[in-house]
Amino acid sequence: MSATPNASSSKRIAILVTEGFEQVEFTGPKEALEKAGFKTEIVSQQRGKVQGFKHHDKADEFNVDLTFDEAVADNYDAVLLPGGVINGDQMRVIPKAQQFVRQIDGAGKPLFVICHGGWVLVSAGLVKGRTMTSWPTLQDDIRNAGGNWLDQEAVVDGNWVSSRKPDDIPAFNAKMLELLQRRAVPASQVGAQQGIGIAG
Repeated sequence: MSATPNASSSKRIAILVTEGFEQVEFTGPKEALEKAGFKTEIVSQQRGKVQGFKHHDKADEFNVDLTFDEAVADNYDAVLLPGGVINGDQMRVIPKAQQFVRQIDGAGKPLFVICHGGWVLVSAGLVKGRTMTSWPTLQDDIRNAGGNWLDQEAVVDGNWVSSRKPDDIPAFNAKMLELLQRRAVPASQVGAQQGIGIAG
């Protein structure tokens, strides 16, 4: 399901990354969002370029739009957290990144996370009582933080969409765009479309 251009034309999505993010988990969702008419902006530790990885090997570099210090959560309609073990491990200890995701979640805005991107949510104290998935090695962290971990390609819990790995990106993108479109529909037309859902 794709979002309508009119509904998405003014929507801004922040993509939070540090060095070492899994490139395909960044480019795949980013392209899906932009094709649906959303504006994406890359937020990282410093201006300049940020390095993507293909597993453990360096891939491409991407221009950073704003730093964690500069980005204001109120200016965005959703956040995307790509994975990558290096990226996830660095992101989770950055106070401004933790604050950003807390503010997005606190406002009830969509939060999209894949693979090791879930680490920052654990460190930000947001996982307790939530149902999500991730790269399998994060399941103990999530459960120890009070979350419910599922081994599914895409899990929707309220304003969260989570996924496990690159192979799950098609399902992740579909659920991500479905949630964004649902948020754009007037409440009277949405009905009881909240709660937890599983793709695949």
